[in-house]
Amino acid sequence: MALHTTSGRWRLGLALALLTAGLWATLPAALKIALGSLDAWTLTWVRFLFAFLVLGGWLGARGRLSSLRGLRRRDWFLLLLAAFTLIGNYLLYLLGVQYTTPGNAQLLIQAAPLLMALGGIVVFGERYSPGQWLGMAGIVAGLCLFFADQAGTGRGGGHYVPGSVLVLLGALSWAVYALAQKQLLNRLGSPVILLVIYAVASIVLAPWADAGAVLRLEGLGLLMVLYAAMNTLAAYGAFAEALAHWEASRVSAVLAVTPLLALATVELVHHLAPRVLAGETIHAMGWAGAALVVTGSCMSALLRRRSAGPGSTAAGNPD
Repeated sequence: MALHTTSGRWRLGLALALLTAGLWATLPAALKIALGSLDAWTLTWVRFLFAFLVLGGWLGARGRLSSLRGLRRRDWFLLLLAAFTLIGNYLLYLLGVQYTTPGNAQLLIQAAPLLMALGGIVVFGERYSPGQWLGMAGIVAGLCLFFADQAGTGRGGGHYVPGSVLVLLGALSWAVYALAQKQLLNRLGSPVILLVIYAVASIVLAPWADAGAVLRLEGLGLLMVLYAAMNTLAAYGAFAEALAHWEASRVSAVLAVTPLLALATVELVHHLAPRVLAGETIHAMGWAGAALVVTGSCMSALLRRRSAGPGSTAAGNPD
């Protein structure tokens, strides 16, 4: 089975990864607010349906759907795997946000790019240098410190641990999705892959969605739902293209800066409108953990990796 190789345009891959991080950083606050107007199932359905309609119209107008005709059974299996694991990620993360804070959920979901990086090393032959492995260890240590800090605050009325478990399960689901999509890039362009995923998700979630609640949306709730829907299309489009141009392990390392941006977003919204969104409660240990996550991600992204072995399909050093 041929494995996907990157284009080698690492600067474009880096820019797209940073754009993805910014979009994902602002999403948790929007979702927390939107959950005041819609349940998790309906909100997830709206996000996928919006993305399907917009992307489907764009691709159909340009006649770019013909590539689906020549797919093999293995390709369809990977497409369905990517679709169902992304559905799982969206639902589990959103349910976790209900029990925890946006910043906390975004920090814990960083287990997802870590798992994706390990998958990229195992499946695609991407390799880390000793310094990058040290950075990975720093990210893991930072996540543990932040979790310990938040678990000790007693927030969420005893729901913090169950909510965190849901987020971590969502992280595992996302990692499987990301690796399946990366392999599919051998056969399909990323927009077509995403369109099939959005279509499957829209159909699967429809029986549990409350369309009437969507039609009754107004004010801030409507704005946040629309932003979450548009964010789905923009963020995953940028992420898919980043994987086409840069190694999965390095894309995942850049995405590890997302939680700090998410924390800043929550604090800004709380400062401007304290009744709309509560602020975060983070102590010294929690901030130390967040700093370790950022430091580790920078080490993993910027330090040179070792040369890949003769059987590897990883692209050359982008530096």
